[in-house]
Amino acid sequence: MNSVVLSIVLMVTLCLLRVPVAIALIASALLGALHSGLPMNDAISALNDNLLIGAQVGITYVMIGAFAVAIARSGLVDLLAHWIASRLDLSEGATNKGIKWLLFLTLIAASVMSQNLVPVHIAFIPILIPPLLGVMNRLSIDRRAIACILACSISASYLLLPTGFGAIYLNEILLSNVNSVGEAHNLTVTAGMVPKAMLLPVMGILVGMLVAIFISYRKPRDYQTIPLTDLHMDQPPHQLKVGQLLTTLAALAVALACQLAFDSLLVGAMVGFMILACSGVFRWSEQDDVFTEGVRMMAQIAVIITIASGFSGVLNATGEIAPLVSATADLIGDNMALGAALMLIVGLFITIGFGDSFASVPILAPIYVPLALALGFSPMATVALLGAAAALGDAGSPASTITLGATAGLNADGQHDHIRDSVIPTFSHANFGMLLFAWAAAMLL
Repeated sequence: MNSVVLSIVLMVTLCLLRVPVAIALIASALLGALHSGLPMNDAISALNDNLLIGAQVGITYVMIGAFAVAIARSGLVDLLAHWIASRLDLSEGATNKGIKWLLFLTLIAASVMSQNLVPVHIAFIPILIPPLLGVMNRLSIDRRAIACILACSISASYLLLPTGFGAIYLNEILLSNVNSVGEAHNLTVTAGMVPKAMLLPVMGILVGMLVAIFISYRKPRDYQTIPLTDLHMDQPPHQLKVGQLLTTLAALAVALACQLAFDSLLVGAMVGFMILACSGVFRWSEQDDVFTEGVRMMAQIAVIITIASGFSGVLNATGEIAPLVSATADLIGDNMALGAALMLIVGLFITIGFGDSFASVPILAPIYVPLALALGFSPMATVALLGAAAALGDAGSPASTITLGATAGLNADGQHDHIRDSVIPTFSHANFGMLLFAWAAAMLL
C-alpha cells in the first residue's frame, strides 16, 4: 500500500475515533514513514525540519488573532450581534425567517471579506460567532449548516476573487506554477484566464452550500441554553463613538495596504493592531491582555498548522507522492474523462492530508500540467484541473484552518464537535459539488 495513502487513511481514522488532531497527524505521519522504509530518525528529522515553515504561518495567525480581538474591542461585533438579536420575535410560534436569512447573509459577507477586503482569514470566526450563538439557539439553527456556510464562502472567495488571499492563490501560486511548468510545453496562461477557469469549480462549492442550507441541515436542531451565549437583551449594546468607528476603518485600510505593499499578513496585522492601540480604542495598558486573548483564541489552530506542516514534510520525505500520481497517470491511458476524474480525486486525497491547498499546488503541478496537456486538455481546462485538485479537501480536512476556525467559533459553548459537526459536513458539501463541477469544467473548457 502506498505510504501516503496509508498515512492519510490513518490520520482520518484516528480523527474519527476522536484522537486529538495533533496526535493523529504525528502518529500517522511516523507510521506512514516507517511503512515506506524510512528510518525513524529520518522521519522525525523530516517532521522537525518542516515545523519551522508551519511555525511561521502559525505566528502570522496569532498576530491576525490579536488584530481581530483589537477590532472586537471597538464594539463593532457586539453592536452587530445586538442589532440582529433585537430583531428577534421571542413570542410563541414566531418563525423569525427573516432574521435567519439575515444571519446567513451576514456570515457569507463576513466570510468573503475576510479573504479579500479585510484579510484576517478565519480569525473573524471566533470573534463574530460566539455572540451570535444565542440567536442561533433561539432560531434552532443546525450549526452544521453554519459550518458549511463559513467553509464554502471562504473557499469560494479565495478561489475566485483575485485580491487578498485570492491574489496569493490564483496569481502567485496557481498561475506561477502553471506557467513555470508549462514553459517547457509552450504553455502560457494569463492572469485573466485563471478566475474564468475556476468559475465552474467554485459554482460547485456554492451548490454544495445551498444543499446544506436547504436540504441536509434545514431541520431545526435544539441546543442547551448556556449562560455564556444566552441572549441578554436587557443589556444595552456597546456605545460606538464616531472616532472609534473611523479609527477602526482606518486601521483596516492601513492593514490591507501594508499587506499588499509588503506581501505580509503578519506586518499588516501588526500595523493595524498598533493603530488601534495608539488611537484609544482600548487602553494602552491593555495591550498585553488584548494580544494574549488573541494568542489564546488562535493557539490551537497555530499548533495544528505547525504540526500539519511537519506531516506534509514527512509525506514528501517518503518519496511516494510522485509514484501515487504516476500510478494514476498509468491508469488513465488516453481517456480524458477518466483522467480528469482521477486527477481530481488524487488531488482531494493529498490535500486532505496537507490541510492546505496553497501547499498542494507546487506538489501537483509538475505532474498534472504535462499530463493534462498530453491528454489534450486546453490551457483553461488545465488550470481548472490543477486549481480544483489542489483546493479539494481544504474545506473538510481535520487540519484545515477553515474547519478549525469554524469549530473555534461554533464550539464556544462546548456543543459542536470538530469532526462530526465541522469536518464531515464541510467535506461532503464543499468537495462533492466542486469535484463534479471541476470535472465538467475540464471537459467543457
